[in-house]
Amino acid sequence: MKDQTIAEATAEDMRFIIRKNHGITDPAKDDFEVMTQAEGLETLDTILNAIKFLLIAIGAISLVVGGVGIMNIMYVIVTERTAEIGLKKALGATQKDIRDEFLIEALLVTLIGGILGILVGTMMSFIVAQIAKAFNFDWKFVVPLSGIIIGVGVSGTIGMIFGVFPARKASRLDPIQALGHE
Repeated sequence: MKDQTIAEATAEDMRFIIRKNHGITDPAKDDFEVMTQAEGLETLDTILNAIKFLLIAIGAISLVVGGVGIMNIMYVIVTERTAEIGLKKALGATQKDIRDEFLIEALLVTLIGGILGILVGTMMSFIVAQIAKAFNFDWKFVVPLSGIIIGVGVSGTIGMIFGVFPARKASRLDPIQALGHE
């Protein structure tokens, strides 16, 4: 339709004709729906916003679950290395030294995980693009640098946030009790 201003008038004319053909006298009892392109786009926009919100919620939950997993891994590492921590503290390592060591370790674990995730995601995107091209879709394979930077940044941030508690626990261990731990 070239003139969008008459879309609603045309839709109302269609409603009138369908009501007449269906024998409906009360518009409240319509057994059909006529929707303009603008209304259809508005409905589609609402659906896409709901899907976007759902995906954001799933992503946030995944980040929290991943962070808790990192925290548990770091607690196990602290427990396994308790005697080593006690020895380091007995030889003069400060709480800050121990805390920083475990924070860096948590950061490295999550950064490596983030980089591996980016590589797997990139490979999967490439495969999907190739399949789409095989079916004659104009699908370009693009990996934006901003996406890589954000992915690495978020994974590092999760490592730092969820690595704080195990690092704090390690740094506060009593050296004498830690040395006696087996």
